[in-house]
Amino acid sequence: MEGLIVVVAFAVFVVVTIAKGVRIVPQGEEWVVERLGRYQRTILPGLSILIPYLDAVAYKVITKDLILDVQQQEVITRDNAVILTNALAFIKVTDPVKAVYGVTDFQEAIRNLVMTTLRSIVGEMELDEALSSRDKIKARLRESIADEAIDWGIGIKSVEIQDIKPSESMQRAMEMQAAAERERKAMVTRAEGDKQSAILEAEARLEAAKRDANAQVALAASSAEAIRRVKDAVGDDTTPVMYILGEKYIQALDRLSHSPNSKIVMLPGDLQEAVARAVGAMRKP
Repeated sequence: MEGLIVVVAFAVFVVVTIAKGVRIVPQGEEWVVERLGRYQRTILPGLSILIPYLDAVAYKVITKDLILDVQQQEVITRDNAVILTNALAFIKVTDPVKAVYGVTDFQEAIRNLVMTTLRSIVGEMELDEALSSRDKIKARLRESIADEAIDWGIGIKSVEIQDIKPSESMQRAMEMQAAAERERKAMVTRAEGDKQSAILEAEARLEAAKRDANAQVALAASSAEAIRRVKDAVGDDTTPVMYILGEKYIQALDRLSHSPNSKIVMLPGDLQEAVARAVGAMRKP
């Protein structure tokens, strides 16, 4: 029985020893090996042999591209506007030794580096510039963190601004400002329309007055010319003039008597004499 226990214990020891000495590293990873607590070497994908009980795999580093989600944060712009922004960082471990020994947690370090750098870049911009310069922010962000990431054995593949927008309170203020601006433009447009309308009306009145004045002048000139011609034609004989006046007089009285609004017709006292003169003028050879 004791011999069997010894054999089983020896077999277990051999299996454990082989398991600790023979390691298979999968593709996309690199393992950092320490010997007695000190860095010894980095083993690449494939089969590797370690010294059991002396060598130990301290870190298993993924060398594939990593996607880091940088959480949303509030950023204050140069004109004291509050905006919300977050990002995605695409990184790759280029030096596993620096990645594990250069910083406690390289993924968290990159996240914090992106957040602080993003706040610094956006803080130098005004609100409108920050909202419309996503590509500019992305380029400056990647350039700013690339040098520091190299010291940690990290390569920055890309940094994408996932979202950048005003905060809720800022959105309400912007909506109120936009509404006020639209109302101001509408008032200016209405005032400009009223002004143009008043100018056109004044110009129309002026033009009408000028034309009325010209018409009155022309009418007065025509009347003066007509009177002059009548005067030249009649001379000292007043009979034709009396005849014309009598005829006009009778026509006016006739229209007045047939008017539906006329209630009383006033006849002058010399009507008969005027008519008689007109009739007498007609009977003269």
